[in-house]
Amino acid sequence: MQDMYLIVGLGNPGRKYDKTRHNTGFRVIDALSEKMNIPVKKKGQRALFGIGKHEGLTFMLAKPQTYMNLSGEAVRGLMEYYHIPVENLLVISDDVYLDPGVIRIRENGSAGGHNGLKNIILQLAGDSFKRLRLGVGKKPEERDLIEFVMESFSKEDAAVMKRAYPTAADAAIAIFTEGLAAAMNRYNGKKV
Repeated sequence: MQDMYLIVGLGNPGRKYDKTRHNTGFRVIDALSEKMNIPVKKKGQRALFGIGKHEGLTFMLAKPQTYMNLSGEAVRGLMEYYHIPVENLLVISDDVYLDPGVIRIRENGSAGGHNGLKNIILQLAGDSFKRLRLGVGKKPEERDLIEFVMESFSKEDAAVMKRAYPTAADAAIAIFTEGLAAAMNRYNGKKV
């Protein structure tokens, strides 16, 4: 659908991954689901998703169920099945180069070492999709990346992230209701 906007949050399915840094995208989708009153319970195209209206626009909120490294398969499946153009796609992911709760919105760009984004770029044969990255804390140099993103937040960081998820949800909505430039001006670098 030309007039449907797809917001995808990246993460891994299953309870053991629930509170990990890598599931930040899923948490933002949960916040969006609550704010927009769009339940994310339908299953299809290897994703959990929901469709509804918000501020006069039609949105699909989705959580790929493919595990992080194959996120692009679910994203491509949803886009093809529902005829969603790439300019209507926003991908939300964790970022290990930003402090907890810091938002960075981009119009396009590289995967920046993020395997979920890498697979989406591969599956869509291009990187021209909007993305919102939410900082989960900077990985210490001596730490293994996979171990770091698969850990839960410290108590202090968890409190920051709890405030950050609804703010990131507001930023995601603003990208489509107010425009990318306005959303970037208001939210980029913002710390909750």
